[in-house]
Amino acid sequence: MPTELERILPLLLPRAIEWVEAQSALILETGEPLTAYQRRLADAVGVAHPDQVRMKVVDTLPLPEDVELRNVAVAAGLMGPGSIGVTYGYGIYVRDGYVTNRLVSHECRHVHQYEQAGSIEAFLPVYLQQIVTVGYHDAPFEIDARRHERDIA
Repeated sequence: MPTELERILPLLLPRAIEWVEAQSALILETGEPLTAYQRRLADAVGVAHPDQVRMKVVDTLPLPEDVELRNVAVAAGLMGPGSIGVTYGYGIYVRDGYVTNRLVSHECRHVHQYEQAGSIEAFLPVYLQQIVTVGYHDAPFEIDARRHERDIA
């Protein structure tokens, strides 16, 4: 029997994709290119186009204004007060004070996953299905990103 999150995911997915695409566009417009060392980290974890990645350091990671979307994201463990980084396509948000090589390589691995999927619209349904089915920590994309964390390029 599907969980509540599994039941409502198809209903929320179009709004989630729209929000993630808007966040990605904002980061790409206002974020900073990766440093030379961060580009090497991105290359080392499989990013095909490290020059396209932008990172925006923020005090807190933005949450959707859409209350239902926000509540589901927090309930699923995707976002919340303990979150320190998130990737949307080629855009990465990182909380101020948490920019480390391990986090950058983790988030860059998610960039690679988006590249492999081909788009936000193609990646997000698979990723979110993983989250609602097995949980954030055990989601295959998260396991893969953790396996690619590194301190050196």
